[in-house]
Amino acid sequence: MTIDEIISFVSGLDGVLTQTPTPGDGTPELSWGDTFFFYAPDGAAQATAQPFATITTKNYPGDETSLLDRPDIFRVNIAAGKEAFIRWTGHTPRRPTRAEADPSATDAVFAHPVYGAAGWLAVINPGKHTEASTRDLLRTAHHLARTRHERRARSAGC
Repeated sequence: MTIDEIISFVSGLDGVLTQTPTPGDGTPELSWGDTFFFYAPDGAAQATAQPFATITTKNYPGDETSLLDRPDIFRVNIAAGKEAFIRWTGHTPRRPTRAEADPSATDAVFAHPVYGAAGWLAVINPGKHTEASTRDLLRTAHHLARTRHERRARSAGC
């Protein structure tokens, strides 16, 4: 899968707001070129909203283990929930294990090297081994984000 294919797929899900920061839009320079997916059926992300998935094209401070500074490398980061996390890693998000997957391996699903404790999964350059799984995980993350949004709207009396 290419970055453009992932953006097209996720942007095609209902209520998705896709943001790709660029120079001059007021976003931090470090985020330029990366992509953030929010569930925002009104077309505007709330100030407190967290994305349900991202595409990262470079190393961030404290997040260098995926070696995203290699040519043509990107990582899809997915908040697919506890059940999916356990299914893919064999353990709960908050319980690390000694036998974690290589966070620089391509075409493999693994616990996000920084946000794994929060239940995030990641895939570097999804390919033939992980394309279908990546799509399923993105659908799951979207569903969870939509469910959270609807629950908050109900509790706010909207």
